[in-house]
Amino acid sequence: MSGASGDEWVVGPDGAKYWGRYGAAGLLVVSPEREVLLQHRALWSHFGGTWGMPGGARHEHESAVEAAVREAGEEAGVPPTLLAVRFSTVLDLGYWSYTTVVADAAERFAPVVSDPESIELRWIAIDRVTEVPLHPRFAEAWSGLASRL
Repeated sequence: MSGASGDEWVVGPDGAKYWGRYGAAGLLVVSPEREVLLQHRALWSHFGGTWGMPGGARHEHESAVEAAVREAGEEAGVPPTLLAVRFSTVLDLGYWSYTTVVADAAERFAPVVSDPESIELRWIAIDRVTEVPLHPRFAEAWSGLASRL
C-alpha cells in the first residue's frame, strides 16, 4: 500500500456520504468486443443492488490510476498487464473526488468475484449498459463516457 488506507466515509456539507478519505477511483474496462466490465454491487453496499464499475477508496499518496487498477484487481480479478489506459474523468466536489479511469483490455478475460462487494461481474455490450439498474452516479456519467468509447 502506498500510504494510509482511505477506507472511510466523507460526509459532505449537505450530509451526503462518499466513500474514500482521499477520494475514490473506478476502472471502466473495455473489451475488444466493445463491452464494458460491470460489477453488480452487494446489497449491503452503498447503492447496493445496482451496477457500476469496480472501484473504491484511494489510499494516501496513491494516484487515481493506481487505485482504480488495484481495486479492479481486488474486486474483479482484472489483470493489469492486459490494460492500456485510454483516458480518465474526474468528478471534483472540492472536499471529495471520484476519478473514472477508462482502459482498453488487450483481450477479453474471465472476471473473478473475489470479495464480498460483488454479487456478479459481467461483460455488457456498450449499447446495452442502460438495460441494467445502474449506480446513480454511474448512470449520470454514462452518456458522456459512452460517447468517448
